[in-house]
Amino acid sequence: MSILKVGPPDFNPGLIIFDKDGTLIHFDAMWGGWVTELADRLEAAAGLPARERLFEAMGFDAAAGRVIAHGKLAATPMSILRVLTVDVMRECGLSQAAAESAVAAAWHIPDPVLLARPFADLPALFGTLRTHGVKVAVATTDDRAPTEATLAGLGAAQFVDTMVCADDGLPVKPAPDMVTTICDRLGVPLARTVVVGDSAADLQMGRGARAGLVVGVLSGVSAAETLAPLADVVIESVAGLV
Repeated sequence: MSILKVGPPDFNPGLIIFDKDGTLIHFDAMWGGWVTELADRLEAAAGLPARERLFEAMGFDAAAGRVIAHGKLAATPMSILRVLTVDVMRECGLSQAAAESAVAAAWHIPDPVLLARPFADLPALFGTLRTHGVKVAVATTDDRAPTEATLAGLGAAQFVDTMVCADDGLPVKPAPDMVTTICDRLGVPLARTVVVGDSAADLQMGRGARAGLVVGVLSGVSAAETLAPLADVVIESVAGLV
């Protein structure tokens, strides 16, 4: 299915805003590996079991190796996940100071190159869109440094016109601010903007901003029945955009 041929007959996209994790890259490979390693590090630092409580609080199904839709891990900035992890360690029996110390020793960001598995040839995808005169942007609840490193590692950074990230100081998804900020920055009307994402929060962000087209992808944390009521179209992955 071509993104340039869906929506109203006269729809002429000028910008596509992509979510990152679950949309451009494999969510479970990135964040499942990260939260599992975090559990290992926390137990080593604190000397007590914390794995089950951490996975439950984060929203990670360890048996299936999948991030749970609507769980904290699915769409929460790193700064908030860190606070959540401190709370988990307190629930495990540590004092506030001991919990903060254990988290400080265990905390790390996912390796943005080693763990990133793209769903498509992103340089080819973005390059094709740019050839059609469509600008490309990224809106993510991940922080800026790992997002930039991921896109650079995948050879896609040069094709991205701008991005907004969780630590940029804007209200995060499902608030519409990331979309409206990108449109203002790039000078593209909301009516000519497409928002693509794998979660309800992504699509609600697009709807709240009154984007011209909202596209759900099934490559991430959400099922079709969750995305369909919020999307103009639902596709398997970004590999089907062009």
